[in-house]
Amino acid sequence: MKLFKTLLAVSVGAAMAVSSVASAKTTIGFSQIGAESEWRTANTNDVKAAAEKHNVDLKFSDAQQKQENQIKAIRTFIAQKVDLIGFVPIVATGWDNILREAKRAKIPVLIMDRDLTVSDDSLYVAKIGTDSYTEGQKVFAWLDDYITKNNIKPRDGGDKINLVILEGTVGSSAATGRAHGFDDALKASPNKDKYNILASQTGDFTRQKGQEVMESFIKSYRDKIDVLFAHNDDMALGAIQSIEAAGLKPSKDIIIVSVDGVKGIFQAMIDGKANATVECNPLQGELFFETAEKILKGESVPKSVFVEEGVYTADQAAEVFPSRKY
Repeated sequence: MKLFKTLLAVSVGAAMAVSSVASAKTTIGFSQIGAESEWRTANTNDVKAAAEKHNVDLKFSDAQQKQENQIKAIRTFIAQKVDLIGFVPIVATGWDNILREAKRAKIPVLIMDRDLTVSDDSLYVAKIGTDSYTEGQKVFAWLDDYITKNNIKPRDGGDKINLVILEGTVGSSAATGRAHGFDDALKASPNKDKYNILASQTGDFTRQKGQEVMESFIKSYRDKIDVLFAHNDDMALGAIQSIEAAGLKPSKDIIIVSVDGVKGIFQAMIDGKANATVECNPLQGELFFETAEKILKGESVPKSVFVEEGVYTADQAAEVFPSRKY
């Protein structure tokens, strides 16, 4: 009888162990840069929803726009021995040391949304996200086509269309990519001599800073500005407030084109206050966790995996708005 009880206990214990292994969740540490915009909130919500769908134990950290907080979070994930680390790099550089720590711990790293620059590409497995360089090219392509088709003339009576640019966070790949994409497309255009950039300054991807910087642009160049290119919609929405406060008409006096494709800019287009937005799709969670699963199974994945993105204009806004998910 005693032997039977012992065997039964061993059997039950083994069964419980097998059950525990079978039901064990994958643990993933994820560091988000913050909540600077509608876009980022949508991105965060999508990541959390996709983690739940994939039965992932998600250890989420909000870096509040500080790289040191992200590095601290990644170091914590390493100490917790998570299965995989994901993060959105707030800036492109300064990651080598912490990623080497992850590599030594044999924890794969998957990047989301923004690019990074490291001395050894093997420090991370892949990047999920968007193509900021192409987004910048799309902005210029739309703008040049719009100016040409509508025969837009400079407000100051000169021979050049004058632009101001609200840049994203300094050092971020999104800001750098959009700037380079736009600049390269402009330089390659047969109409390049038609355009003049009056001023370009960071608005740090936030609505408040976008409003403040646009106010200063208007004080310096009130009757010269023909176009505002904002690296994201939130800065454009902030800028619209400054344009209206100055007695000017957004989308009429000043053409407004931005990047992201959030609901706020669609509403602005419906209201006649913005002209176009180039989509930067924040719904990257599903692709992220699908890729993470492949990595953890030992399958090979492409170094860069991009989500689909479109271009939307004011005449499409009312029709498209109800179907927008962010």
